[in-house]
Amino acid sequence: MSRMGRRQGRVLWEPPPSAREKSRLGHFLTGLERRTGREFPDYDSAWAWSVEHLEEFWAAVWDHFEVLAHTPYACVLPERRMPGARWFPGATLNFAEQALRWPGDPVRVLVRSQTTGARELTGWQLHELVGRVQAGLRHLGVGKGDRVVGYLPNVPEALVGYLATIGLGAVWSCVPVEMGPRSVLDRVGQLSPSVLLTIDGYRWGERVVERREQVREIRAGLGAEVATVELPYLGMEGRSPADVCPWSELIAEAAEPEFLPVPFDHPMVVLFSSGTTGLPKPIVHSHGGILLEHLKALAFQMDIGPGDISFMYSTTGWMVWNVLTSGLLVGAAVVLMDGDPSWPDLGGQWAVAADTRATLFGTSAGYLSGCAHAGLRPGRDYDLSALRGITSSGSPLSADASQWVYDAVSPDVLLASTSGGTDVCSGFVGGSPLTPVYAGEMSCRPLGVATWSFDERGEPVRDRPGELVVTEPMPSMPVRFWGDEDGSRYRSAYFEHYPGVWRHGDWLIHTSRDTFVITGRSDATLNRGGVRLGTAEFYSTLEAMPSVTDSLVVHLEDESTAMGTLLALVVPTDSGADPGALGAAVRRELRTELSPRHVPDLVVAVDGLPRNTNGKKLEVPIKRILQGVPVPQAVDLGAVDRPELLMEAVDAATSSLRSTHT
Repeated sequence: MSRMGRRQGRVLWEPPPSAREKSRLGHFLTGLERRTGREFPDYDSAWAWSVEHLEEFWAAVWDHFEVLAHTPYACVLPERRMPGARWFPGATLNFAEQALRWPGDPVRVLVRSQTTGARELTGWQLHELVGRVQAGLRHLGVGKGDRVVGYLPNVPEALVGYLATIGLGAVWSCVPVEMGPRSVLDRVGQLSPSVLLTIDGYRWGERVVERREQVREIRAGLGAEVATVELPYLGMEGRSPADVCPWSELIAEAAEPEFLPVPFDHPMVVLFSSGTTGLPKPIVHSHGGILLEHLKALAFQMDIGPGDISFMYSTTGWMVWNVLTSGLLVGAAVVLMDGDPSWPDLGGQWAVAADTRATLFGTSAGYLSGCAHAGLRPGRDYDLSALRGITSSGSPLSADASQWVYDAVSPDVLLASTSGGTDVCSGFVGGSPLTPVYAGEMSCRPLGVATWSFDERGEPVRDRPGELVVTEPMPSMPVRFWGDEDGSRYRSAYFEHYPGVWRHGDWLIHTSRDTFVITGRSDATLNRGGVRLGTAEFYSTLEAMPSVTDSLVVHLEDESTAMGTLLALVVPTDSGADPGALGAAVRRELRTELSPRHVPDLVVAVDGLPRNTNGKKLEVPIKRILQGVPVPQAVDLGAVDRPELLMEAVDAATSSLRSTHT
């Protein structure tokens, strides 16, 4: 067995004997046993029951959290079919009402901003601000079904705007302020919004970033009929345009929050796919779907509730932001961090977790891997004594980075490596307080989520890669895509490959011990001589090397040969490293740890590698550019964190390919 094989799957944490008694999931299962007359001796038995008895399970979730409904539901799910499942017909509710059901003096929102500093909001203050924003939106003509869009960072005004909008029965959508005008318009321009909430600028570490010029272009693209509200976040000198409403005017009138009862499947928020390979998909999520899925995920899988403090680093355009703010649903306080996550140094996120006394910390796998590679010791350098859970998302978390968490952060923390999608605004695989943590693996499938790995014939497979599929409906599956009137684009996105089964597009290994490993996007899977190779195993091996800090692999097919050209772009730890020696070390490591088939034909050293704004690698866009697709068609540069690195990587790869062929 290779060294990589020995690292993979090692048990890093096991539930303590008291886990069933003390966890929120354990409390739910005890109540479920009384309700059903069944016994659930372990997590796997509870999961199996939850997907077999889907309707009974979600009814139990509804009752457990005492969902605030204005009219009762007629049934849970009239028919199990995808697409087209209709959940809880007859019920009317409002997500914002559930989120604001915990008013009072305790702090509900903790703000850590590199622009305005630290700030806190109590439950009453949040309640009051939502009412004020609703009064302002009504004056601007916003009503049920209208769209309000934000061009905002992760600030309390974004949260307040979100809750105020959906409380009125209107539809919210937000894009992060680092996006340029073209990328913004490609997204929210599809929605024909009534109101745009913006800022004048912000700070990114020490850097001042002005945004009024970008807002001017966005307004021109949306049309004069869209009302604009500006938050003076940066406090820039000079007046905003006369036809822009100041934030102070929007919130001038005090009013009690309104919670319009809407059907379970009423549109609440539009999230967008990454858009790195085409026009972003406008994914419509419902009040009831997000409400139930997030209640379950946060309380049962992440084990948070009243008294907890949830900190998840996210931009406003990532689904993680919605999960973070949904901490309000279960009575937790939420931390909103705005700014450079690696400022003043790489430990910046750990510093915020310590300062806010966070009990749950959510971050990207890339950040944890970067901390591990840099040799950080957060458990020694910060007071993380309140921290009970860490969630990792955005990309697979390697076995080495998982081990680092238990060595350098805490041996007692529950690490949940998760994988889901903007498409369901939740997870397909992840963790729970009742399941062990294995290095480099995801511990379980969430309750109520029928995740499997399928082969090409639509049969479940174990211990080898297959397509990640979901065989039963989830309440948070999209209502539709905005503007997709006949549903053809929606069906094509998820249901063409396996009729009636959701195919997500990830390459998944379902292990014999019922854990899960994401090996990359199925559209980025490498096919060398008829053998499919996932990209994640390359990265976990390469980024465990002391001489490599980041990597990206691309396979360029060639009709004249079954093997094609396998290209590895690597960022060396030492910028002065000898390229020949680095390439030899990379090839040797991949051959030893994985197989000869994994050895790249070319190893190209680069100064850095780009990611999209959600922290994901850009294998497919880079491959398409190298195959000759024009850059504007291959990738939306506004969705790339550092576009200059993209072009540098492409130029370096092109030069190496040209040298090889000549």
